[in-house]
Formats: sequence, C-alpha cells, structure tokens
Amino acid sequence: MNPERVHELRPRLILAAIAVASVIVPYLTWYQTWFGRSLSQAEVGQYLADEQHPRKIQHALTFLGEQMAKSDPAARVWYPKIIQAAENPALEIRTLAVWTMGQDNRSDMLHRALRSRLDDPELLVRRNAALALVRFGDASGRRELAAMLRPLPIPSPEGGSVSLRVQLDQVVDRGSVLARVQSPSGRTVELISPARSHVAAVHAASGARVTANDAVVSLGPDQDDVWEALRALYLIGEAEDLEAVDVYAAGAPGASDRIHQQAVETARAIRKRLAPSPTR
Repeated sequence: MNPERVHELRPRLILAAIAVASVIVPYLTWYQTWFGRSLSQAEVGQYLADEQHPRKIQHALTFLGEQMAKSDPAARVWYPKIIQAAENPALEIRTLAVWTMGQDNRSDMLHRALRSRLDDPELLVRRNAALALVRFGDASGRRELAAMLRPLPIPSPEGGSVSLRVQLDQVVDRGSVLARVQSPSGRTVELISPARSHVAAVHAASGARVTANDAVVSLGPDQDDVWEALRALYLIGEAEDLEAVDVYAAGAPGASDRIHQQAVETARAIRKRLAPSPTR
C-alpha cells in the first residue's frame, strides 16, 4: 500500500478503535457487574471466593438465591459458602447472605445458621434474619420483628455532654452521625444511624448531659420495614405484639393504605390465634 495512503488511514483507524472501545468497555463492565447474569458453577465458586471484589460475592449470592427459590439442587453444594458469607465483615454481604439463606426453608443447615444471625451486631442483619426465619415457621426472631414497628432509641454508650448533629423529622442515611457525646475525660463518641430512617424524637438537646445508656434520639420506623414486619407477625405474632400492631390498624400518621390494611389483617390473625378453641 502507498505509504501516503497508510499515513492518511492511521488517524481514522485510531478513531475507529476508540469508538469501538467506548462501546465494548462499558458493556464488559456492565456484563461483569450485572446481577441478573447467570453464572456457571465454576464462576459461582470463583465469585464467592473473591474477597477483593465484594460485588462478585453479591452477584453469586443473588444468583444462588434465585436458584434456591426454584429448588435447583445444584445450589445446595454452596450452602456452607453462603453461611460463611453471612459472617463476612462487610455488612452488605452479610445482609444479602442472610436473605439468600431464607430462600430454602427446607434446609436444617441454613435454619441453624440463620438463628445465629439474630445476635449479629448490625441491625439490618438481625432484621433480615428474623424475617427469613419466618419462612421456616420459626418465631425466634419475633421480638426483632415487633421492634420494627416502634421508634428505635439510640442510646449513648457513656455519659457526657451532647452535641446534636440532626433535628426532628430529618431524614438520615445509614452511617450518618446523629450526635457526639464528650465524656468528662475528654473522650468523644459518635452515635451513628444503623439504617436509613428519620428522626422521630430528640431526647437530649445540644449541651445537655446524659448518663450511659440514656437515649439521645429515636429513629422512626421505616415504612418498608413496617410492611414486612406486619406480614411476618400475621403468621407468628403474639398477644404482646398487639399494642404496636393496633397503632397501625387504627391509622398511624403517615402510614400508607396498604400498611393500614395489613395491620388490620395482622391484628385479626393474632386475636384469632389467641381465642380459645370452641368446645364441642
């Protein structure tokens, strides 16, 4: 080919290569991170072991959850790895692993592992475990479920002077600093929101002094959490849960129509279980 012709074509080829790369690279990135993509058994094993890329672990757990929901026996070989993921330091992985375990409510192995997650230090993991256990007909997480209907007090781990960082009705994300408490020794501790919520009550204003375990603020129940808890308590709720359920059955401020209707059905189901059996 004529050298001059090659010289003319080279910029065009470079531009064409860049154009192709601008399409292929995003596609490959999407392909590797899209959780809807099916995985081979080999890929499941590789992804579950990839501690450097948490999204791959999440992808594998999501895929296995879908297979378990379809009663695919091929998923069972990974149950020990799913249980191991439920102890991962990353909250997002533990939470998803707990959800995944709830997709096969016939496995004694997963059932036992879920019960141990009721003692997890993170609120989201405990709540997901409690919900998943209901699928096994297990009411051991009932108190956690009932707590989802009530405001969540955030206590100070030690005494000191409060510096409030939020205000009433403010929406907060998980990890948001709600307040700082400075102890007489000069140590400062931060009170962190354990979940996305809103500030339902302020118990100690800035400058106030609190003692250890005093509540500084309370976070309001999340509407999705309320919905899921009411559905679960429909099946396992007891007499002591009725007070919280009846608040929503009576029409709690800000609650949706579906929450109100579910609360009515849940309260009815609990009272029916409490009613004495008719004698013949």
